[in-house]
Amino acid sequence: MRLDVVVSPCPGLRVSVPARLRYHRADPYAVHLDCHADLDEPITWLFGRELLAEGLRGRAGIGDVTVRRSESDPELLAIALNTPGHTAVLHTPAAPVRDFLLLSQLLVPPGTEHEHLDTGALLRHLLEDRPRPE
Repeated sequence: MRLDVVVSPCPGLRVSVPARLRYHRADPYAVHLDCHADLDEPITWLFGRELLAEGLRGRAGIGDVTVRRSESDPELLAIALNTPGHTAVLHTPAAPVRDFLLLSQLLVPPGTEHEHLDTGALLRHLLEDRPRPE
């Protein structure tokens, strides 16, 4: 789903950035946020679907991504993307995010995410990356 996003990389500066939210059944706990800055490839942030849902209701998150309603306009959602020494805050209308979450919940209802995980593929991946004993 495409989003209208305004990024505040520092106080007093606002920049419009095309963005897109993506959700896949194969990764049922996660949401992908693609920010199409002036780069060849988008910058993609990956965070929990539940974090986004909680952010619509109140403050959510304590790590690299936090989500809350905007203090200046409750119809906007503020998504803070934190890296060491820098934070960028994205503001976007809350309604499309809510619609996106509802669509994702039709694909994978909350509480059934574990049923959509390919645990066999995950186990194979983990075992392939391990050094074999000699």
